[in-house]
Amino acid sequence: MEVENHKEEVPFEYYLEKYQSLDPVETAERLDILYDASAQKFQLRFMGFSYEVNYPEFSIQPTEIEVLSKDVLLDSLSAKTFILRYLLEGQYVQGSGKFMTFREVPTYGELYNQQFTGRCIKRLTFGFGFKLNVFSEAMERIPGVKKVFMGDIAYEFELVNGYFMQFIFWEGDEEFPPSAQILYSDNFQFGFHAEDLVVAGDLSITTVKNLCG
Repeated sequence: MEVENHKEEVPFEYYLEKYQSLDPVETAERLDILYDASAQKFQLRFMGFSYEVNYPEFSIQPTEIEVLSKDVLLDSLSAKTFILRYLLEGQYVQGSGKFMTFREVPTYGELYNQQFTGRCIKRLTFGFGFKLNVFSEAMERIPGVKKVFMGDIAYEFELVNGYFMQFIFWEGDEEFPPSAQILYSDNFQFGFHAEDLVVAGDLSITTVKNLCG
């Protein structure tokens, strides 16, 4: 059950109202995703899992036979707002294969750096920095994930259709604590604002935590 949160409810209601008047065919073309006009459903992927999003009455349903015991897209108002903003404002451009730090994204703003550090970098580091085996096991459960050779352990995964992220860890030792970095595929700059990148990091970390055995 969602706890009432005025800070999250206001933007959700705002984007929900806008969603009901969007052009679903234009949206599907703009984002390079599928829209079933007869069923009135968008089809998209989030963290490798498949979902259907109803239109014009907004709701999200997983299409996987085996679903997460805790699903951030179903349980979190901020996650639903993220998907609404993606459908309303996103613009898919194919990435070049290169990745960027949060600071390198053109929409980066100093205003969001503290949020990114606290909600994403610190949360990822302190959540898994001393449990890299648990982190690895959880990441391996993400459909389509691939291991990349960076840091001491790193993974690349698809956040939503065609937008990729990387989680990178450096193990701590007696002298230095563990550290982590989050990278975004370079097409994020066309589809998302800086505040969306913070939410993307937060939601993906939550999903990884939910995938822990």
